[in-house]
Amino acid sequence: MSGQDFGMLAAILAVAAITGLVANRLRQPLIVAFIGVGILVGPVGTGWASGIGEIELLAHLGITILLFLVGLRLDLHLIRTTGPVALATGLGQIAFTAAIGYGIGLALGMDHVTAIYVAVALTFSSTIIIVKLLSDKREIDELHGRIAVGFLIVQDLAVVVVMIALTAFGQETSDHVGLDIAFVIGKGIALLAGVALAMRYLIPRLLPLAARSQELLVLFAVAWAVSIAAISAWLGFSTEVGAFLAGMSLASTPFREAIGARLVSLRDFLLLFFFLALGAQLEFTDATRQLSEAAVFSAFVLLGNPLIVLVIMGLMGYPVRVSFKAGLTVAQISEFSLILAALGLSLGHITSGTVSLITVVGLITIGASTYMILYSQPLFEKLRPLLGVFQRRNAHQREAPRNGLEADVLIYGLGRLGSQVVNRLTAAGRSVVAVDFDPDIVNRWNRNGITAFFGSAEDIDFLESLPLAQARWVVSTIPSAEVSLALLHALRHHDYQGRIALTALSARDAQRLRSTDADIVVEPYSTATQAVLDHIADHVGEGGTGGRDQA
Repeated sequence: MSGQDFGMLAAILAVAAITGLVANRLRQPLIVAFIGVGILVGPVGTGWASGIGEIELLAHLGITILLFLVGLRLDLHLIRTTGPVALATGLGQIAFTAAIGYGIGLALGMDHVTAIYVAVALTFSSTIIIVKLLSDKREIDELHGRIAVGFLIVQDLAVVVVMIALTAFGQETSDHVGLDIAFVIGKGIALLAGVALAMRYLIPRLLPLAARSQELLVLFAVAWAVSIAAISAWLGFSTEVGAFLAGMSLASTPFREAIGARLVSLRDFLLLFFFLALGAQLEFTDATRQLSEAAVFSAFVLLGNPLIVLVIMGLMGYPVRVSFKAGLTVAQISEFSLILAALGLSLGHITSGTVSLITVVGLITIGASTYMILYSQPLFEKLRPLLGVFQRRNAHQREAPRNGLEADVLIYGLGRLGSQVVNRLTAAGRSVVAVDFDPDIVNRWNRNGITAFFGSAEDIDFLESLPLAQARWVVSTIPSAEVSLALLHALRHHDYQGRIALTALSARDAQRLRSTDADIVVEPYSTATQAVLDHIADHVGEGGTGGRDQA
C-alpha cells in the first residue's frame, strides 16, 4: 500500500466514523451507514475506494470472521427450547417468502435465475441486528425474543446450506454430470471428515496451549478460521462454508465464549470494509427502474414477512402480541443476503445491477424495520383491533392442566427468581402450580415433583384451565411490564378475586405497574442493590482502618 493509498484509507475511515455517529444518533444500525459510505467513496461518489485493493481483502476476511462466529455460537439447544415453533416459523417463512418473492420477480420481468436470487435474498433476516435491538430493549429473554432468535438460527443454517449448494454446483460442469456431482459430494465428505478428525485429535491438544495467552488464543482462532476457509476454497467450496465449519468445530470447547467475546469487535471492524466494498460496487445505470423494483420488494419484506410469521405462529396457538413482535424481526433482509448476492455475482449468475437492487432493498428494510422493532409496543397497540384474526387456538401447543387441580399459588416464570419463589413456597408447605414457555424447564420441574405447564402469561384463554378459584396468589416473575399488564388484564377478565404480585426491572416499569390494582410490585435489582448497600454499611467502619474497608 502506497502512502497515497494509506492517506485515502484514513480519509475513508474518518468519513465512516462521522457517518456512524450520525447513524447512532438516528438509532440506525451501522450497516446502513457503512453501505452509504461505500456509495459515497465508490465510483458513484468520490471514487476514493476504487484504487485500494486491500479493501477487498479486508472485506473477505471480515466475512470469514462473521461466518466463523456464526458457527461458533450455533446454539441448537435454543431451537429445542423454543419448541417446534422455531423450525416451523423459520422454514415456513423461508419457503413462503422465497415462493412469493420469486413470483414478484417474474412479474417484474426478471429472468428465472435473477428472480431466484432476489427471492432467496429476501428470506434471510439479520441475526446481528435483531439480537442487538432486542438486547437493548431487554426483550431477548422474553417469549417473542427467544422464538425470534430460534428461527433466526434456523435461517443462518439455511443460508449456509444455500451457499454450499451454490459454490458446489454453481461452477461450469462437464458432460458427465453424475460424475461431477459424485466428485463434489466426495470432496464435501472429505472436508467434513477432516474437520471431525481435527475436533477429535488436534483441537483438544492445541487449544488449551493457546488459551494460556489471551492474545495467542485470538490469533489461533483467526488462523484456524482462515485456514479451514482456505482449504474449503481449494476444494471448490466457498471460504464462507469453511469458516462456518471452523466455528462449529470450536463450538463445543470450553473456550467458545472467550473466543467469541474477543472476536466480535474484530468482526465489526472488518465488516466495515465488506459494506464499503459492497457500496462501492453498486451501479445505478437504470436508477428509476431499480428504485421502483426496490420499493415493491421492500414493501413485501416490511409487510409480507411479518404477516407470514403472524399466520404460522397464530395457527400454532401463540398469543397475537407474541406473534406480532416476533414477526417484526423478519421485516428486513440480512447481511447474509448481501453476501449471497456478492457470491452470485462472483459466480456469474447475476449482474451488478441485481446486487445493487438487493442492497437498496437492504438499506430500506433495515432502516425501516429498526424503528418498527424499537417502537413495537406502540405499533401493536395501534394495530391490535386488526390483529385479532391471527389469534388461534391449538391443543398441541399447550398442555391442558388436569381437572380438579388445586393450588395456593400460581407462578408465571421459572427463571432464577421464579425458581427461588417455588422452592421457598414448597418448603413452607404451600401447593404451587407453575407456568413457563420453556418446554425443557417445564419437564425438569415436573420430574422434580412440581406441577408445571407450558403456556404463556399473555394467553387469556389458558387461564380458564388453571385453578384460579382456589389460588390465593398469582405471582408473575416475568420481567416485562407489557406481559404483566396483559396478565393483569386477563385475570380481571376472569374475575380473579385473589392477590397479585408482579415483577419490574426498572423504576419506570415499577411505577407503571403500581398504578394498576396489583397488590405487590417486586423490583429484584433495586432490592438486591439495597441489600448490598445495607451490608456494606453494616460492615465497613467509618474510619476505614482495614485494608479492605479502605478499598
